[in-house]
Amino acid sequence: MGPEWVAIIGLVALFVVGTVWPINMGALAYVAAWLVGMYSLGLDEKEILAGVSGDLILTLIGVTYLFAIAKHNGTVDLIVRTAVRAVGGRVALIPWVMFGVTAVLTAIGAVSPAACAIIGPIALGFAGRYGISPLMMGMMVVHGAQAGGFSPISIYGSITNAVMRENDLPNAELVIFLSSLVVNTLLATVLFLALGGRRLMSLRIDAEDEALVRAELHQGGRGVPARGTGADATGGTEDEGDRRDRVFTLVAFVAVAVVALVFDKNIGFVSITAAVLLALLNAEKYKNAVKQIAWPTVLLVAGVTTYATILTEAGSPEFVGTWAAGLGAAAIGALVLCYVGGVVSAFASSTALLPVIIPIAIPLVAEGGISAAFFVAALGVASTIVDVSPFSTNGALMLANRPDTIDEQVYYKQILGYGVLVTLVGPLLVWAALVLPGWGV
Repeated sequence: MGPEWVAIIGLVALFVVGTVWPINMGALAYVAAWLVGMYSLGLDEKEILAGVSGDLILTLIGVTYLFAIAKHNGTVDLIVRTAVRAVGGRVALIPWVMFGVTAVLTAIGAVSPAACAIIGPIALGFAGRYGISPLMMGMMVVHGAQAGGFSPISIYGSITNAVMRENDLPNAELVIFLSSLVVNTLLATVLFLALGGRRLMSLRIDAEDEALVRAELHQGGRGVPARGTGADATGGTEDEGDRRDRVFTLVAFVAVAVVALVFDKNIGFVSITAAVLLALLNAEKYKNAVKQIAWPTVLLVAGVTTYATILTEAGSPEFVGTWAAGLGAAAIGALVLCYVGGVVSAFASSTALLPVIIPIAIPLVAEGGISAAFFVAALGVASTIVDVSPFSTNGALMLANRPDTIDEQVYYKQILGYGVLVTLVGPLLVWAALVLPGWGV
């Protein structure tokens, strides 16, 4: 058996084990990289470890450290409260606020599950309070996380763009980001219209009318006109924490985006510098923020990127790409890879999958006349829209935070059904929209 097959079997094994048992896939990937690298490729440990991307690891640490500080000092809460207050009592806008806030959080560097963990309970609380479909609200949060998930300074975006640079593919940051933003916004729109969004459009609420509006919603009524300016939809008051820290944090977010994008500086160095400067404002207050860095995600990405190098060294990407290209047309091979990304990611980690599947696609880009930018965008979107699955972290978070008004098994079946639908249809639609138009151009 050739090394390319050994590396592929190792990849399948680590995904299967990581899916069946609660073991960090990064740790499994390190084990697989060591065994395959040493005993199939004849590499020594230094050569195996050379596959770790220091750039990518620093980016993960920097952006999650900055986000941990923002969460700790109330900046995230401020963003959520401000957005909710902006709806002015319009019930139909609440799901879109949840979508938008989650998108902003992931776009500025929050890990997708972290953003969903923060916004999901808030969104589903609104769903239970105002009779909004929990499935619509929960899935809009997940699609919101994915909509912002490929911004140039996001986790997914940083991973994808780094992998493209390492494989000498052209810069496609905006194409990838906008593709994910548009696709997830369209899916959210379909959800909104299909699951009762139109019924919500005529409804307004304020503190006095809340109970009546809830009754109207459940009975399919026309709603109650607002009698005043309305209260904060959260029912709470503004946080009395240190406003100075929140202002500085908001400025830091803007500064990170400007320095990284306009001046083309490494996002990892810029983010961790901003985080350290914020920590210096009150070292005692933020001393535990470093513990909130997404260390499991760091391990995950470090291990998987190491194994991705083993795959490349074994010639697996070329082997799979040549096989896919031999199916009769490069576009068909691209469709196969989109489905591979979607199906695997529905049961495993999208973060872990991206560094593996993009290099596999390179032979199709090189030999099949397919646009690298749109093909990678299609792979990225196809591999992340399926995170609505209840087997993924994001989908599981929505299930765990269901309103008390809905049975767990009922909600599970709803999410599962939607997840299956997206997994079966999503990659095909993404491929048709992004890959086919540029094929052969």
